Amino acid sequence: MKPAAGAFLGGAASRLLPASIPFRFFGSAVVFQGLAWLALMAGADGLPRFVGGLGWPLAGLHLITLGVLVMSAIGASLQLLPVATRQPVRSTFLPLAIWWLYTPGVAAVAAGMGLGMPALLAAGAVAVLLALLMVAALLARNLLGARGMTAVVAHGWAALACLGVVLTTALSMALAYVGAAGEIGVPLLDRTSALPWHLAFAGYGFMGLLALGLSYILVPMFALSAAPDERQALHSLGLAIAALLLAAAAALDAGAALGSGVPWLRLLACALGLAAVALHLVLMFRSLRSGMRRELGGSFILVRFAWACLPASLLAAAAITLGSRWPALPTLFGLLLIGGWLLGFLLGILQRILPFLASMHVARGSKRPPTPGSLTDERALAVHRLCHFAALAGLALAIVAESGALAALAAGIGAVGAAAFARFYFKLRRRMAAAAPRADGARELA
Repeated sequence: MKPAAGAFLGGAASRLLPASIPFRFFGSAVVFQGLAWLALMAGADGLPRFVGGLGWPLAGLHLITLGVLVMSAIGASLQLLPVATRQPVRSTFLPLAIWWLYTPGVAAVAAGMGLGMPALLAAGAVAVLLALLMVAALLARNLLGARGMTAVVAHGWAALACLGVVLTTALSMALAYVGAAGEIGVPLLDRTSALPWHLAFAGYGFMGLLALGLSYILVPMFALSAAPDERQALHSLGLAIAALLLAAAAALDAGAALGSGVPWLRLLACALGLAAVALHLVLMFRSLRSGMRRELGGSFILVRFAWACLPASLLAAAAITLGSRWPALPTLFGLLLIGGWLLGFLLGILQRILPFLASMHVARGSKRPPTPGSLTDERALAVHRLCHFAALAGLALAIVAESGALAALAAGIGAVGAAAFARFYFKLRRRMAAAAPRADGARELA
């Protein structure tokens, strides 16, 4: 009999960071989500056929990727990995330093993109780069001392390797923008290679592998099921890594010498990616079916939707590779990958993990700790889910119809949803503070 996925929670309270550290990352992600939708609204005219270039659509995209996805991933990994790998929290200084460097860096990157100010973009990129190098050092130190959870740890190492590629390509493109303005520097990589590497290793590599790895902890824990088969999880990871390596080789035209008119390396990468996703989803649905908790609430509507968007994005990538002439397809691919898969999965998981973490923090020193459900504003979350789905559908329609007005309306609906999610978050924090033991506990939650 495999151990329950939540078995690692034994003694978890001793491995918790002060609540103010992870929750400042989550709070920043909540704020950046609202700003992202506002940036997309400001750049709505160029959104339906957006494929790159400075402007508010690019700023909105990076407010989602850096401001929401990576910000949340930092907060979650700083808190969950020490718990999952049974490691003590050694220091709070470095996580705080990361937040103070990373948050203004993301703001500067987005402002530089939206306002067309390459120097501001480059300055923000340097701050983000330094902060993420610090994150990588913290995670590497934690993974080096990990005990158990082989598949989760392997996903962590693979995600860190992908992060190195993401940082190199991001810095290269940031310097390219500055160089194009005649101010400084030469790009590290040609943009035609850097951009596909950045997209693949950020969306499917760093963030994707982190999401898949943490799923092996979180999904069975929420479903109260046994831990997934580690060998099959490692097989899924191997297929994903092979797909990323093939995609990287394809970006360098490694298959050009074969003289084939079909970019077979990209197609093979998509096929291996689909195989990796299929195996991962088999493990996830097996956990859901075997779990003692069958009703997981509205949050898993978002998670299941995200799971559907992940293979759909790979199919869209394959269609683009085969030379589809549908002009909307590249932008729809980005919507499936970023808005459907990554953002949908993250928001669905946050709806469950935030009350869970809040309850764990309040439980320390409390005779009657609140349940996660008592800390959750379900009405706000229902409004958020409705708006999120409506916003994505509206953006898809705007892309197909090439309508800036529809894109603006969809982004406005997304902003309303982000406001509802912010209500959930800040109400959670108020309830958390009210339920906390007085004195030391109350100061920790401040």
